[in-house]
Amino acid sequence: MPSSLVWTRRILQLFVGQFAYGLGAALMIRADIGLDPWDVLTQGISRRTGLSFGTLTVIIGALVLLAWIPLRQRPGFGTLLNVALVGPAIDVGLAWFPSANGWWPQALEFAAGLVVLALASGLYIGARLGPGPRDGLMTGLHSRLGWPLWLARTLVEGTVLLVGWLLGGSVGVGTVAFAALIGPMVGRTIPWLRVPDASSAPKSPGAPAPSKTDSRSRVS
Repeated sequence: MPSSLVWTRRILQLFVGQFAYGLGAALMIRADIGLDPWDVLTQGISRRTGLSFGTLTVIIGALVLLAWIPLRQRPGFGTLLNVALVGPAIDVGLAWFPSANGWWPQALEFAAGLVVLALASGLYIGARLGPGPRDGLMTGLHSRLGWPLWLARTLVEGTVLLVGWLLGGSVGVGTVAFAALIGPMVGRTIPWLRVPDASSAPKSPGAPAPSKTDSRSRVS
């Protein structure tokens, strides 16, 4: 695939994925059976301050991005777009989607949001233009302080979840379902939707095989 088309695909995936991520989050918020830790925090602050969920998503994302500075993390274009776009997309989704009434409608709305969010994650992560600010915080703690990734994630998300719950954020069966399912689901969608590296593109017939020196020096 020509490099121009690869870049077009990457940019389109990034924008579509970020916007769809906000819509998936909005569906889960409307389901009202529990949220992921960062959204629990955002909802708790929203209920205390009256600021919209989307506005607070932008503010929290920007504050988390500032925490990258002492960790010596460098944001990509996708990181900055995440901060700017996901919050407004959540507010659009909250305006579009009605609240579910009754256990089964709530469960179905939450499940729909989880599927959309997993696909959206595959799109924007697969574009390879930078992680979200929250994921970058955890990888930064890992690389800078030497914490295992599981420990960094547990400490950060556990703290965020506790503070959000104390502020009135929604913790419930959806929180547990998100924690149990999002990893395996994203583990499927990222390989499906990942834009291939130039090095993984199929060789044209008759093209010479790369030398060992070439393959060692290639950076993905």
